[in-house]
Amino acid sequence: MSSSRYFALIPAAGIGARLGADIPKQYMPLAGRPMLAHVLTTFAAASVISHVFVVVSGDDGYIDELMAAAPHLQGRVSVLFNGGPSRRESVLNGLQAIRPLVGDDDWILVHDAARPGLTGGLIEHLIETLQDDPVGGLLALPVVDTLKRSDQQARVQQTVERTALWAAQTPQMFRYSLLLRALMRALALAEAVTDEAGAVELLGLQPRLVEGSPRNFKVTLPHDVALAEMFLKEES
Repeated sequence: MSSSRYFALIPAAGIGARLGADIPKQYMPLAGRPMLAHVLTTFAAASVISHVFVVVSGDDGYIDELMAAAPHLQGRVSVLFNGGPSRRESVLNGLQAIRPLVGDDDWILVHDAARPGLTGGLIEHLIETLQDDPVGGLLALPVVDTLKRSDQQARVQQTVERTALWAAQTPQMFRYSLLLRALMRALALAEAVTDEAGAVELLGLQPRLVEGSPRNFKVTLPHDVALAEMFLKEES
């Protein structure tokens, strides 16, 4: 077992425009609690996680109420009010803020605030698989649907071979120094990476894919809300 510690970093500064809600997506109520509260609770309850950091915007008007209503998060979750305009910038700002608290070889698990279906078992599975990996990796699911690439008129242009294709999930787990270096390089190159693994790939490295779960999907569109609630209510 590696002597490195494990920290969770949750970027939660977005507004969730595609969901069409009146409040930021991460604060939408799901099964009686804000979506973000489910994520924070799952990480806080995982004994292998040393601490949880959530990155919100500087003018976030919801996180204080969430924390006040969740005494079980006290001492396990720290709020960082330095979120940026993009996920990458929020993660980078968060990493720089926690620099005095973590070591270069400590592992950072970056997780989407809009994936409330994560379980403690998935966290343990990811850590057990990657704890001695030289690069790190991410939860993901093999693609099972037939994939079509369209033209601008939404007509099929090509059927895409799905063999060896995976749909990325989170957490994405990398050592602190590697992740910081990767994100700084992506920023310097102005590369439009959409996840941490993409930034690590720019260094010429190959993150490992660890099979996740369908329940760990990202709540993006209105119909996703009912499905997420179904999974969460099964636990209660």
